[in-house]
Amino acid sequence: MSDDMDLDCSAVLADVWLILDGECDQATRDRLQHHMDHCSPCIEQYGLEEKLKSLLNRKCGGDKAPDTLRQRLTMEIRTTYTQVETRRVESGE
Repeated sequence: MSDDMDLDCSAVLADVWLILDGECDQATRDRLQHHMDHCSPCIEQYGLEEKLKSLLNRKCGGDKAPDTLRQRLTMEIRTTYTQVETRRVESGE
């Protein structure tokens, strides 16, 4: 199995917004995309996030959130995905 498939889904999903916002380098983008190409739950979640971003762009009309808000949201998203993934593993035992 390649390193791309060994990526933890919660880590991939936490970085989805880096792809959507064009804020990651090409190597990271390729690695995350390769994982999602072979992981249906991740690509499904990516699609939901992509639709959310599109909706926000249409409704917010280009308004830019303050950097402090963006940082707080990024941390909250990472924390939420980590907690959700941990609960899934624990409940599956």
